[in-house]
Amino acid sequence: MSGPPAAPPQSFPYDYLFKVLIIGDASVGKSSMLLRFTDDSFDEHIQSTIGVDFKVKHIDMDGKRVKLTIWDTAGQERFRTLTSSYYRGAHGVVLVYDVTRTDSFENLEQWLKEVQLYSPNNGDSVIKLLVGNKIDLDRQVERERADAWARSHGMLFLEASAKTRLGIRQVFMEVVQKILDNPDALANAVPGKPKLQIKRPVESHEEEDEGGCC
Repeated sequence: MSGPPAAPPQSFPYDYLFKVLIIGDASVGKSSMLLRFTDDSFDEHIQSTIGVDFKVKHIDMDGKRVKLTIWDTAGQERFRTLTSSYYRGAHGVVLVYDVTRTDSFENLEQWLKEVQLYSPNNGDSVIKLLVGNKIDLDRQVERERADAWARSHGMLFLEASAKTRLGIRQVFMEVVQKILDNPDALANAVPGKPKLQIKRPVESHEEEDEGGCC
């Protein structure tokens, strides 16, 4: 006996598909933040990301169903050969530094330049949020300094600890909320809508399936 008919291809179990990147120096806790948010787990000895990884999280907010794809990028320079493709179709970017390492904060200028280089409209089209991670440890970067930097570049700022969970959920929910509040971002987040401004390589079949999320 056959089951119920399959849903037509144009129907989707979510209203919007968001792509969010996590960028920043190696070992600032990008992968740990992602794991804490998606799996509520923490690994003290997590291996460095090679290339790029991503996880999916489904969120209900403001009566909308959001499929959130969060991309975790390698901090090491030698893995950053596909940089521009990370940013294709991104709606939000989370810049992360380690509050115990001043160098990881000072290097944010370079990461921001990357966002401006590879994102539409000099980076103005993506929601940006600065996160100071590892606040469970002794800090070297004062909150006021980071807050001033974020304000000067027109982005949100939060502190968090992937180890203790503190602030992690707020980081990603804040990004989702800001994207939902941005009509331009939402226009490019409807599942199955062709992204006319993006020429996809022929071999990228998964982009077709996901409505051009990546």
